[in-house]
Amino acid sequence: MTPHRQRLAALSLASLLVLAACGDPGSGGGKADPTGAGSAAGDACEPVAGDRLVVLEDDKTLQNADNVVPAVSASVAEAHPTLVPLLDGVSDALDTDGLIALNKAVDIDRQTSSEVAHRFVEDEGLAAQEQSGEGASVVVGAANFSESSTLANIYAEVLRTAGFDAEVREIGARETYLPALESGELAVVPEYAATLAEFLNTAVNGPDAEPVASGDVDATVAALEPLAEERGLVVGKASQAQDQNAFAVTQEFADEHGVSTLSELAEACAGGLTLAGPAECPERPFCRPGLEEAYGLVFTEFTAYDFGLIGEAVRQGEAAIGLVLSSDGSLG
Repeated sequence: MTPHRQRLAALSLASLLVLAACGDPGSGGGKADPTGAGSAAGDACEPVAGDRLVVLEDDKTLQNADNVVPAVSASVAEAHPTLVPLLDGVSDALDTDGLIALNKAVDIDRQTSSEVAHRFVEDEGLAAQEQSGEGASVVVGAANFSESSTLANIYAEVLRTAGFDAEVREIGARETYLPALESGELAVVPEYAATLAEFLNTAVNGPDAEPVASGDVDATVAALEPLAEERGLVVGKASQAQDQNAFAVTQEFADEHGVSTLSELAEACAGGLTLAGPAECPERPFCRPGLEEAYGLVFTEFTAYDFGLIGEAVRQGEAAIGLVLSSDGSLG
């Protein structure tokens, strides 16, 4: 997935994320019930309404690895050698389920990002063991959507426990906060591996540069690191938490057809199924065309929705599968 987080508000920016990510290039077993609607007979799989959505594993890595990763100003990292290891500790504690829970707490349960961050640091035992910050003032940047703010508050909370005087400042879009990060005005910003890699790739090598991100997070970070270094940045450890395009069905649908991966879905629903997504999905290689090419999925119907309505359309049984964000708080 390439640049996609220039969001102006949680919902509209999530929509932008999907449109850009789909347009450019992150478990389970179970077998289809041979008597089910999508069995070897080749019948189409009808939507199954339900309250809970589950993301099907992208087992052929159609989407790029947009794992949460701390992007740090090289000058700040050099001045404070303990800062990056402290942030790496956050990455060690964070996975996609945890990110979903954080987003649910803020976006659905209406808690503040600072409250959620404080509890996460406490629950995960992330408080520093040594006072290495010596009162140094550092600014943690955040893009203007709730997930970024929560992650930034977690970074700041951990740095405070080490003796840093850390504040969180919401900056806005990547084009605005990266120069501040490069200059050292910001110490760190929570970033996304594949998106940042492609953003820097085009900035360093031009708009027609060959893509460097992939579904392999290690390879993506390896490609990102020299690009970041060229721009005066240091990249910390990538977490297991991913915020990227994903495809979800209801739990009831998954149970009925015995599917937990997109490959299993293609086998179980060989006769086709209905897809919900943004209007651009039929032309975007990491949306409908990618699903058809990579997985051999067959779609009998596509319905376009505003991004924020896709999940509800699947829950209501208006479509069998829909495009969502892997860290959406409503998945929790």
